[in-house]
Amino acid sequence: MVKLAEWRGKEVFRKYGVPLPKGAVARSPDEARSLVTKGTVPLPCVIKAQVLAGGRGKGGAVKFANTPEEAHAAATAILGLEFKGERVKELLLEEKLPIARELYLSLTLDRSARLPILMASAQGGVEIESVEDSAIVRQPIHPFPGLSGYEKRRAAKVLGLIGPAAKSLDRLLDSLWEVFMREDAELVEINPLALVGDRLVALDAKVIIEDDASFRHPEYAEIRDDRTPLEEIAREKEIAFVQLDGNIGVIANGAGLTMATLDVLREFGGRPGVFLDLGGTDDPAKVTEAFLLMAQAKPRAVFLNIFGGVTKCDTVAKGLVQAMGNIPAADRFPLVARIRGNNEKEGIEILRAAGITSVASLKESAQAVVREAGGAA
Repeated sequence: MVKLAEWRGKEVFRKYGVPLPKGAVARSPDEARSLVTKGTVPLPCVIKAQVLAGGRGKGGAVKFANTPEEAHAAATAILGLEFKGERVKELLLEEKLPIARELYLSLTLDRSARLPILMASAQGGVEIESVEDSAIVRQPIHPFPGLSGYEKRRAAKVLGLIGPAAKSLDRLLDSLWEVFMREDAELVEINPLALVGDRLVALDAKVIIEDDASFRHPEYAEIRDDRTPLEEIAREKEIAFVQLDGNIGVIANGAGLTMATLDVLREFGGRPGVFLDLGGTDDPAKVTEAFLLMAQAKPRAVFLNIFGGVTKCDTVAKGLVQAMGNIPAADRFPLVARIRGNNEKEGIEILRAAGITSVASLKESAQAVVREAGGAA
């Protein structure tokens, strides 16, 4: 998926006629001061860090300014800030509007229903996960006719909008639907959606583009989202690789087993870090390549948890041993392996012959790797 920064999301919104505050992007304190001095961004204004993580307001990454000097000072304070692992390099300056109410609105995919879904709540400006489920209305939308009149009227009722404000919502929903469909989006979200007088204005923009539609959108090819440098390399090599904050590396095959492995490690006091999904591959060269990539993340210990259905345990073991041999002795780390299924006996013999710990029990193997990483188990 391609996650767009707020300012990029708003550029997409502007293209489809979504109402927005006046604003511009700055990449230095002097540029921020110049934007308000020239009137490109009216005062008073809000200055927001352009990072993909949420909670910017609480984390000091959003400030207000009433003068050019205050804008310069705020930009100085925010630029270069390390916010949830992401360094702030860009700012969005926007006019501060007189907000009557803050609402929530989004279009996303309901994969269980296999339909787009409109989500609306009268409680905006907070993380949607913290809103009570009863306060969120979910309306499945058929993709062929799109948003109908009654669905728009229902959304207006949920949001408590009448008269001109309801008409403003009608036009806004048409624009959002165009964004969602034409840009091949997984998610289009406005939080908060502000009621300013009798019109609605998108104060934020969260847009996620579906990766599989990238051939239709070359304009997003150069956009890097929240992937780390190692995740970028893995993506180019078509390896499913994710970096978290923990110190235990996880190699598994299949999304379900990978997620279950992370849960088991946490249950025994471990902190999963890098995790790598081999999927159905048992090509030793591919396993070696994936493992060497994980080694660059420098985990304290690594847990290999493989179920051999289509995947052959012995060929995975061969790739693993080969990879370990390519890692300099000074950079090596403890490895605990649990392999079950197709050719497991052969795989276990290969691992043990190479001096790699192999444990059949999921509980015991998870506890062993947590101990190796200096955890609680």
